[in-house]
Parts: sequence; structure tokens; C-alpha cells
Amino acid sequence: MSDEDEKIDDDAVAAEWAAMAEADGDDEGGDGAGDGNSDSDDEMAAAMGVERVLDQGEIDSLLGFDGDDEDGGTKTGVQALINSGLVAYERLPMLDIIFDRYVRMMSTSLRNFTSDNFEVSIDSMTSIRFGDYLNSIPLPAMLAVFEAKEWENHGLITIDSNMIYSVVDALLGGRRGNAPMRIEGRPYTTIEHTLVGEMLNVMLKDLCGAFEPLSPVTFTLDRMETNPRFATIAQTSNAALLIKMRADMADRGGKMELVLPYATIEPIRELLLQRYMGEKFGRDSIWESHLANEILLTDVELDAVLDEQSMTLREVMNFKVGQTLMLNVDQDADIDLRCSGVSMLKGKTGMSGRFKAVRVEHVVSRDERNS
Repeated sequence: MSDEDEKIDDDAVAAEWAAMAEADGDDEGGDGAGDGNSDSDDEMAAAMGVERVLDQGEIDSLLGFDGDDEDGGTKTGVQALINSGLVAYERLPMLDIIFDRYVRMMSTSLRNFTSDNFEVSIDSMTSIRFGDYLNSIPLPAMLAVFEAKEWENHGLITIDSNMIYSVVDALLGGRRGNAPMRIEGRPYTTIEHTLVGEMLNVMLKDLCGAFEPLSPVTFTLDRMETNPRFATIAQTSNAALLIKMRADMADRGGKMELVLPYATIEPIRELLLQRYMGEKFGRDSIWESHLANEILLTDVELDAVLDEQSMTLREVMNFKVGQTLMLNVDQDADIDLRCSGVSMLKGKTGMSGRFKAVRVEHVVSRDERNS
């Protein structure tokens, strides 16, 4: 090949590269500016034999980290796959009714406990992984671990420092209208632990009352911690229900958070799936009592069976008026009392005044009927 032919080939390759670079510049200046997924990029990378590298925007999109989606919007990418394992609390409609009842009961109880105008409200009710919640607790705070005896599991109540100082100030006679003084950098005193413990006992008693119409349960205070690592009651990857509450006492107050791992409420999950009390089993106390009373007033017919014999149809057709049938029983034999063919009672025959009577001596159980 001559030098002139090589020069022509070099000019052709240079022209081709210039055209590709110009096309790439047009794409970046147009609507697709900044888009690393353009066809020209792929063609150029294929022509050069180099593997294409993702830019930062594509990596963030893949992992689900979108800076414009920090307000709790829909997640995408890997985060959506991870968070898809969580059970949303909306799937348990009965929890809304229970905790609405709980905040109303607790407002009254804590108002009597502190002798102050106490109002409790729910800020949010969400699902969260237990490990993420422990890492998000603002310190200093007081964490109370309580036990659900019937469910054989535990729950967690977190009370922030503002709430602790407000309750202690109210119980020790602090003036209304003055915000409690916070002393940073010191542990909670024995008096503060004791007073908060009394308040937690009131809260747990109301929590028992809130669950009682659905499923009676006993909540008892197990221990109180100030380090979140010592309040671990579930695996860090386990899903938990987080209820954020706010308490207001005039110009003071604070926040309380109740955490129930889904493993804790699993024994009553079928009940929590109901949309209203008694949906699954039709439990209505008014109709139950009315139906029970009506059944007790119902008249039924009982058949006293003295004996049973097997006969042929010919023998039955040969019966004559006045014929005597011999029974294979004596006077002390048991009489079988039946209702609609079902054996109910057994007894002895006798006389009550001018009437034939049967004295009941045995109630036939279900097992005896099936045998």
C-alpha cells in the first residue's frame, strides 16, 4: 500500500471521528444534555472497545438515592427492594381504633396524674426497621422496656428529655408558664427515674385498657435504660410499628414514641386485620344475649325411647289391632330421651301424680353420641 493510500485512510478515520464528536456535542447541547445513556455514547464506547462507565446520576438512580425525594416520596432502585419487606401499618386497620382510644384514655389519666392540663395526640404511625429506629433516637432520652405477658414478647417506649423535665417540673410543683430548666451533660437522677417510672405505669395501664376490647393483655414495666444499645428487644433487621405521640402541658411538653415489633403483635394479627370490632366472628354482645335468651325460651319435643327392635316388612304388615308387642327391657332399664333423633338424656321411668314421668340421671355427651 502506498503512502498516499495510507494518508487517504487516515483522513477518512479523522473525518469519521470528527463527525462522531460533532454529533455527541449536538446531543449534549440539546434536550438530552447530561444524559450518559445516549446512543452516541454507546456507539463510541463500542467503537473504541472500552466498557462504558456509569456517571453519578445513574448510580444514584440505581441505588434509589434521589436528592429530590427526601420528603418521604416513592423510593426506587435497591432501596425500594429493601423496603418492600416492611409491613405497612395500614394493613392493620384496627390499630388506628386502638391507639385513638389509647391517646384519649392517656390524656385523662396523665391529667389526673400531673394535676395539669395534659393533652396527648398522635403525630404519625409508620413502619420502620428496629435497628434504624435505635440509631435515630435523639439523646439524651429515657427508654422503657415493657413486657406483654400474654403475647410473650416486649415493646419499647421512648420519652425525650423535654417530656421528662416537663413531667418532673409539674409533679414537683413548678410554676406554670415557665419552661423547665434543662441541665445538659448529666445523667438522670434517681428522683427523675422514679417519677418517670410512675408515669410509665399509668401509660401501660391505659395501653392495657386500649387493647382489652380486642384481646385482653397485661403490659408490665420491665426496665428503664438511657443507652439505646441496652434496650434491644428485637433483631435490627426486624420490622416494627412506630407510633409518635406529642404531649402538651400549656407551654411545656415533649414527645413520646411507642415501638411494637411486628413479632410482638403477631398473636393478634388476625384480629388487627378487622375493620371494626367483631368483623371476623360476628361478635355482638347485644345479639348474643338476645339470641341466648330466645333459645332458652324455645319449646322442644323429646321422644322417650323404651326399646328398639329390627323387624322385616312382612312382620310389620302382619300386625293386628290389639296385638301385644313384647319389649326386651325390664322395669329398671334406662330410657333414652331424644330430640329430633339425637340422643340427649337418659333416665328411669316412673309416675308423677297421674302422669308418666322420666327421671333424668345422665346427660349424653358428644363423644358418646359419636361412638
